[in-house]
Amino acid sequence: MQITGVIPSGSTRLFPVLGDPIAQVRSPSGLTRILAERGDDSVCVPMHVSPPDLPKVFEALHAIRNVGGMLITVPHKNAAYALCQMRTDRADFVRSVNVVRKTDDGWIGDNTDGLGYLNGLEREGFHVRERRALLVGCGGAGSAIALEIMIRGAAGLAIHDIDIMRRDAVIAALTQRFPGKITIGSADPSGYDLVANATPLGMLPDDPLPVDVSRLEAWQFVACVVTKPEIPPLIEEARKRGCGTMTGRGMFDGQAETLVEFLLARPAPSGDIP
Repeated sequence: MQITGVIPSGSTRLFPVLGDPIAQVRSPSGLTRILAERGDDSVCVPMHVSPPDLPKVFEALHAIRNVGGMLITVPHKNAAYALCQMRTDRADFVRSVNVVRKTDDGWIGDNTDGLGYLNGLEREGFHVRERRALLVGCGGAGSAIALEIMIRGAAGLAIHDIDIMRRDAVIAALTQRFPGKITIGSADPSGYDLVANATPLGMLPDDPLPVDVSRLEAWQFVACVVTKPEIPPLIEEARKRGCGTMTGRGMFDGQAETLVEFLLARPAPSGDIP
């Protein structure tokens, strides 16, 4: 019998990914493959962790000597930020982390979601510079995406979130860096070059659509963070209308190498923002 794939050994290093739910994540297979291609004896493994247990898990995993770092997904990105002893400038700006690396002094966190989302868009041929964007959802991933949209030169960004206090806080923080370019959005995507979903809507069969898809037009580009199902309902509807699209896989692929570089500390990340 021929055995293929990564076979853990006694010296294998672990990089857990923490989430609730967890079945939708692409990290275990994607990052384990990249690590294996680099000749690194490491695996990425899923861990289903409920929010009340997150602090205990952070403490316990720091004590496990062959755990080198962790990936953080919904709904833990903001809470994990508070559990880090050190953060990059980028993580500090959005106050959330999606990847943490263990050090002798605790956890250091970064947020690469914005990089992954915008890198993924560019791989699909869409560039945000001088374009108008609507972002739906500004939680841990959404706030990082909002920052990166503006760093890459968008003409304007409208933000829509059902959590009004969170939305207004993100708008206020971004307005300090990009005055006059950040506004309150809605579920109406009319007139925007980019319609970006950063909510988990679409993961469950009964989820409502994050925007009014009847108002989409073929010249618009629609992107979504959802990785499971492979083609989220928003993307399916956008494609019916002739829009260019990016699924959650594009976002993951756009940051996979960056995540590995951070976890392996090659090079040491700065996370600086201009």
